[in-house]
Amino acid sequence: MGEQAHRAVEAGEREEDGQDDVPGSSQHNDDHTSTSCRCMRGGRTIPSLLMLERDPRRGRYSRHVARKSIRDRLARLEPPGRVPGLDIARALALIGMFAAHLLYQEELVWSDPATWSGLVNGRPSILFATLAGVSLALTEDPRPRDSASARRRSSVRIAVRAALIWSVGALLVAWTVPVYVILQTYGILFLVAILLLRLRTPALLLTAAVIAVAGPYLVAMIAEIPVEDPRLAESLFLNLGWNYPFVAWAAFIAAGIAVGRLLKQPTAARSAALIGVGVVLAVIGYGAIGPIGDRASAAGADSARSWWLAVLQDAPHSTGVGEMVGSGGFAIAVIGACVLLGMTGLRRPLWPLRAVGSMPLSAYTAQLVIWIWWFVAESSRPGATVLDPGSGFRATEPFWPVTLGIIAGGSLWALLIGRGPLEALVSRVASIVAALSVRTRRRSSRR
Repeated sequence: MGEQAHRAVEAGEREEDGQDDVPGSSQHNDDHTSTSCRCMRGGRTIPSLLMLERDPRRGRYSRHVARKSIRDRLARLEPPGRVPGLDIARALALIGMFAAHLLYQEELVWSDPATWSGLVNGRPSILFATLAGVSLALTEDPRPRDSASARRRSSVRIAVRAALIWSVGALLVAWTVPVYVILQTYGILFLVAILLLRLRTPALLLTAAVIAVAGPYLVAMIAEIPVEDPRLAESLFLNLGWNYPFVAWAAFIAAGIAVGRLLKQPTAARSAALIGVGVVLAVIGYGAIGPIGDRASAAGADSARSWWLAVLQDAPHSTGVGEMVGSGGFAIAVIGACVLLGMTGLRRPLWPLRAVGSMPLSAYTAQLVIWIWWFVAESSRPGATVLDPGSGFRATEPFWPVTLGIIAGGSLWALLIGRGPLEALVSRVASIVAALSVRTRRRSSRR
């Protein structure tokens, strides 16, 4: 690889899948440099975690370099290189999705605290999508991007990441995971974000508002299209992640980009403003818009007026206007609260959550792989009965073992290695492809 391409690859390393590294920080590549360090001892190359240094007074080797490497990885998730609260928010989104997949939830009634476990139905995935926009905003180059090659490199990098994330989701669907996988929608939203990132913040907010209102009606119209081939329709539904329809969910990534730009310089006042705006939107969505749609949907009247009103509902996964506004506001409020929490000393005891939140793609995939592994293992046992992959796994009460196991495993990985495995792979491949794309474009322009 040429020198220019190599520099482009290094510049792209700060963009992690689902991460929030702040541009311009010296900490962006700390896990790359620390893991690439090597020393020679007896003709052998020793990885940085095993590096030994001779103590001239004692005439023996010490392990302080290994300890320093671990300290570096602990510091990797600290400011100014990261916004700790965003890692906490990602962890909450992940745990919420784990709960939605692995637990039986009550139907949420806001006035009944006994049903508040129903909060995990639909809202964590919306928080997850909104955080994708936040992350993309924080990886924007803060300098003016007059260079066409810089814009092209950024767009190609995001597009490659989108393709890889979508591919992971499609692979999980091919293994017949008994849940709706969000990664296909996540990948498609990354492609949409290439266009959204070119908009100024006021235009972004207007776009998010328009999509939040118009998107649900478009989704409802698409649902009215007659299906001639059910198998093809099911394949499209799964591979487009249509349980999270991107034509409406683009509102969340647009809002997330606007929030991310605000959080490039996080302050308590800005975090409090996000909480306030989020609460207001949640009250409007759940308290004003949603009930109108819920009543119309429950009445079931077959009229054009009832159809238009029913789309206003706020039921989880309904993609109603009430859900878009209410759950979108809920996500913004959670992000603001987590960023505020991350500014306090409480972020240190929450380091395991932050570690998992720094590798959301790996953690999300790990939960589903555990599910697949259980189903394959149980199905292959002698004399095994026909299992339902969904209720059968939930009957084993896996939520706490899976959640705590992923938190522990993610913490160890972050401590000993650094960036999550899938995040590192996606980032590296995207950076290489983007650099090669720019290099090829320059060569062709010289001919």
